[in-house]
Amino acid sequence: LQIHSTPAKHTLCVQFPQRMGAEMKPEMVTVCAKRGDRLGIVADAWHLERNCHYEWEVAFPPHDADMAHVHAKFLPGGCLTIDVWR
Repeated sequence: LQIHSTPAKHTLCVQFPQRMGAEMKPEMVTVCAKRGDRLGIVADAWHLERNCHYEWEVAFPPHDADMAHVHAKFLPGGCLTIDVWR
């Protein structure tokens, strides 16, 4: 998980590994806003037997993130990008 911050937003980038031609799909990932300016990310590749569960929790400084404005998108190659406006 990489985090890049600008005065306007925080951008989180997750590069999921590709195993045997299988890549993480949007329906396998849950992104949720939590209390205390925290963001939860859970990914489950249920069709794989090993190394198939990923979980992160990112805590932002108080009042530094607008949790009502979170935008997630998948890019080709298994890259998840999440923008959190400040």
